[in-house]
Amino acid sequence: MPQPCNVVIFGASGDLTFRKLIPALYNLAADGDLPPATNIVGFARREKTDESWRAELKETTAKCSRSGLSQEVWDSVAPRIFYHCSEFGNAAGYVSLAKRLDELDAKTATRGNRLFYLSVSPSDFEGILTNLAAAGLNQSPVGGWTRVIVEKPFGTDLASAHELNEVVARCFREKETYRIDHYLGKETAQNIMVLRFANGIFEPLWNHKYIDHVQITASEPLGVEQRGPYYESSGALRDMVQNHLLQLLCLTAMEPPTDLGADSIRDEKVKVVRSLRQMTPEDVAKNVVRGQYAAGAIAGKEVKAYRDEDRVSPTSQTETYVALKVQVDNWRWADVPFYIRVGKRLAKGGTEIAIQFKQAPSVLFNKPGELLGPNVLVIRIQPDEGISLRMQCKMPGNTIRIEPVKMDFHYGTSFGKASPEAYERLLLDSMSGDATLFARRDEVEGAWKFIDAIEDAWHKSDTPPPVCTYPSGSWGPQEADELLERSGHAWRRM
Repeated sequence: MPQPCNVVIFGASGDLTFRKLIPALYNLAADGDLPPATNIVGFARREKTDESWRAELKETTAKCSRSGLSQEVWDSVAPRIFYHCSEFGNAAGYVSLAKRLDELDAKTATRGNRLFYLSVSPSDFEGILTNLAAAGLNQSPVGGWTRVIVEKPFGTDLASAHELNEVVARCFREKETYRIDHYLGKETAQNIMVLRFANGIFEPLWNHKYIDHVQITASEPLGVEQRGPYYESSGALRDMVQNHLLQLLCLTAMEPPTDLGADSIRDEKVKVVRSLRQMTPEDVAKNVVRGQYAAGAIAGKEVKAYRDEDRVSPTSQTETYVALKVQVDNWRWADVPFYIRVGKRLAKGGTEIAIQFKQAPSVLFNKPGELLGPNVLVIRIQPDEGISLRMQCKMPGNTIRIEPVKMDFHYGTSFGKASPEAYERLLLDSMSGDATLFARRDEVEGAWKFIDAIEDAWHKSDTPPPVCTYPSGSWGPQEADELLERSGHAWRRM
């Protein structure tokens, strides 16, 4: 069960705090899930009072909360919201923070429990963590618990991730460290294990004998907007594949855990990461396509090319699209390709996992020249969370005419209520001490090892593969289609 605590948000003036974190905490309170004694303390550089910060938060929460804003609920939450002004590198600010948290512990039943959320740039991580430890804030003064949530990006490569993990380890124990990936907080991502392991019709088929290939897609029609400098330093591979999409691959490919404990589940995910076939530069050239959007049209509106975006180099080689053919070298997935694609300025937005099953024998039906479409199980992560199964059926009539039909399940219509936002679930789990949906150190470093081989082939090779272009509003470069065509496959239309 979630326990009352003092939630300290570093980066309290940032966009993530206003759009996601405070609305998530508000929604938990509205649903009756937030422990009543919980306090929220914002830590940031700008001069503000408790009252002025509350007023700002009320306005943005009304816009960003999935349930709107109830004055009654807000009035119950607002008195427990506080603001603490300090530079991240000012040791005195952490001493005064410790004093303030002690005072809140004395006034409310928080039991000395502290949850520190680092909603800041990775360059600030080390200073904040070190100062927390120096002020004794990495330990509860009265026998409660302390935990730290670290936002992505967790490093930019294996070396930086390892270095950051060492910094964290000097200040907090691994079981107190929660590396957050909001994709894992989405309802359908959590439902993958239930779908697989609670339904006898799926798990027996979940292997190389019956599955032809798997596609994982994350597409969005938006460009880089105002994030040009960040994107120039990251690119689609580091920004999305290393964390979000490899996490979805792991949930899809993992073996059944021994129990539902956090480490049992994460043990199986780590096994998948370790089973990813490492790529040589030759493999990267053959199995990875990187692209960059050119000018085009989205929803009938002309949009500019990536290189024309604000604060983007006119000669940029940064990828806004990546397509990969990945192999999981274990018994279950032998010779089953996993295709991953992610891109900006694509024709449609959405994230899904599509499991395509092998064709039925060509005896009665499905004969050469009359091939039927394959059975496909689609797990929609966003925006319309749900699951669908495509199968073949006979049309009504006196002749045999076969047409594909789709069995469709939607969370919203089936359960009569909206799914909680990802950050709601993840914040609640961190208050409960449940790290199942958070990445462990070995998982993060293993993912970076896989990604680094691709990045090295792009940036350290004498003959790097080209950056292909694609028109905004399309589904990516032609080379990505050819990647699948070589194996007799094609991208699924979303």
